[in-house]
Amino acid sequence: MRVLVAGATGVVGRQLVPQLIAAGHQVTATTRSADKVAGLRAAGADAAVVDGLDAVAVGEAVARAEPEVVIHQMTALAGDFDLRHIERTFAMTNKLRTAGIDNLLAAAQAAGARRVIAQSYSGWPNIRTGGPVKAEDDPLDPDPPKAMRATLDAIIHVEHAVVTSPLEGIALRYGNLYGPGASDLMVDMLRKRQVPVIGNGAGIWSFLHVQDAASAGVAGLEAALPVSLTSSTTSRPRSASGCRPSPPR
Repeated sequence: MRVLVAGATGVVGRQLVPQLIAAGHQVTATTRSADKVAGLRAAGADAAVVDGLDAVAVGEAVARAEPEVVIHQMTALAGDFDLRHIERTFAMTNKLRTAGIDNLLAAAQAAGARRVIAQSYSGWPNIRTGGPVKAEDDPLDPDPPKAMRATLDAIIHVEHAVVTSPLEGIALRYGNLYGPGASDLMVDMLRKRQVPVIGNGAGIWSFLHVQDAASAGVAGLEAALPVSLTSSTTSRPRSASGCRPSPPR
């Protein structure tokens, strides 16, 4: 199957591309950095340098690839990660979840793709009432903290755009990622006590290994419809307070 992965050098994309190739798919992988093209080609993918916010460039890349399935894994979370300033940390990722997915959907439809799969997130956006276990049919938070509203709006946008598209659409709600490329930053922040704990720390954090996140993307290629939203998280969630490191001794 011909598959285009947009955002192929992010934390999930780096795991997804080799899994797709190992499964026998023909992969076109996009990245914003020309320095990362060689690595993608070494993995067996056709590589393209594309800014996901450039509608013309996205359209041209997708048209050349002629994919049957397009997978959106575009984020911009490298560098400083400040949980105390969520809006600033996620500003570019929010654009990729709004304008970026709109560009990708338009290009995919024009190129004749049949399915689009997009990364979403379920680590904190769920409604804060009811029990701790949330299903895909449970609503998202209707009144998030002010600092998180733009980020939640972007998550809502990417999900709605994908599942209401004329194409077959699947939004994968990932938990908090850990594993290669995802754990070091969080561990460092925990050690430095830079991860705020709200209230009594009883809020639930759901986690997902990056390899499992990638495997969910591979499974989405052949998933029988109707599937629109699906959550991919660990079966062993943790409370926020339970994720804090032990005090120094």
